[in-house]
Amino acid sequence: MDEKQEQKFHQMTETPVSALICRLALPCIISMLVTAFYNMADTFFVGMLKSNSATGAVGVVFSLMAIIQAVGFFFGHGSGNFISRELGRQNFEEASNMAATGFFSAIAAGVLICILGQIFLEPLATLLGSTPTILPYTKAYLRVILFGAPWMTSSLVLNNQLRYQGSAAYAMVGIASGAVLNIGLDPLLIFTFDLGVAGAAWATIISQFVSFCLLLTGCSRGGNLHIHVSRIQRKWSYYEMIIKGGLPSLARQGLASVATICLNRAMRPYGDAAIAAMGVVQRITMFGGSAMIGFGQGFQPVCGFNYGAKLYSRVKEGFWFCVKSSTIFLLAVSAAGFAFAPQLIALFRDDPDVIACGSAALRFQCVTLCLSGRIVMSNMMLQTIGKTASATFLAMARQGIFFIPLIYLLSRCLGLAGVQMTQSAADCLAFLCAVPLSQKALREMI
Repeated sequence: MDEKQEQKFHQMTETPVSALICRLALPCIISMLVTAFYNMADTFFVGMLKSNSATGAVGVVFSLMAIIQAVGFFFGHGSGNFISRELGRQNFEEASNMAATGFFSAIAAGVLICILGQIFLEPLATLLGSTPTILPYTKAYLRVILFGAPWMTSSLVLNNQLRYQGSAAYAMVGIASGAVLNIGLDPLLIFTFDLGVAGAAWATIISQFVSFCLLLTGCSRGGNLHIHVSRIQRKWSYYEMIIKGGLPSLARQGLASVATICLNRAMRPYGDAAIAAMGVVQRITMFGGSAMIGFGQGFQPVCGFNYGAKLYSRVKEGFWFCVKSSTIFLLAVSAAGFAFAPQLIALFRDDPDVIACGSAALRFQCVTLCLSGRIVMSNMMLQTIGKTASATFLAMARQGIFFIPLIYLLSRCLGLAGVQMTQSAADCLAFLCAVPLSQKALREMI
């Protein structure tokens, strides 16, 4: 263990928990806010094309991007959880091997997604929920996005591995730089170069590649684990740990994509304006919850290091600190979102039908947004300490086990209003599951 790594170990296991989480969370929050902002940038600038079909296409492709992110989070969280626990045990050899294995596996998975997606482009675009009028825009946007899949997946691995090592600042620089570039490239490529919706996709993958390069550079600094191809381990034991640590993320993100596809298909009878509205609502709610998720990401390395070092009281203290802080924050965000729902929707698409549909859906989601603090923090803790079954179930609950059946049930019973309130209903049920699962894990830490 070199001097910088030893300093990091003492920092993670001895610094007061609340101060440590806040310090680690700040760059994570900035990263999440900037990432959410540039996720909204495509919707914002494409909305200026004055086409509900183009705006709808961005929302449709978002579900495919969620699948790409799911793969990245699977390898990133799977390797990162293991890395943080091994660093807590001061086992740097195993941590370094896992860093390389997770990174190169993610690149290979991204290449496979790119090839298969290009081969089955039109069937994929239809499956994602495109209407005949949205389909041409979806294909133009999706074709380009797929080219960026390899570095999208691997960037998420690097980002998460850096966070789990307690180096969130390096992760923030990589993510934020790409995000700022994306925001600048969007109007340039969409309007100046007249590339339309494809220009938004090019802006996204170019900025993602810049992030990838910066994150890779960050791995060679600050006592972080270096990525070397020679350290790849083609052993089942490593992939078993990736599966155990990453399965909840894959389930959560993968089912989020399936849920979005189901949502788009449920909205098809109500027209392109309804699909566009729900796409806008997804981006806004993502932005609203991004700071809370960033706060939880500051907790994860603290949780992993201290759980590995058997300092369970610090894990519990950090968990409750994050639950209380995130709940208070989300109450304020949901109140603002409920009050200004029409104005927020109009920022992205100034169309009466889009505003009416989107405002109702956003207000429904604001009612239960405060529950997400307990749900997300419970999921993050369970995943980080290796409670794979509980973490996976909870990850699947909100946008899978509950959301998918509810969207079909409520849409049939209540029509459009049923679709708009589905996420809120799913949140309530997920919260009822999160409480006993997290309490059980906390009681076992003795």
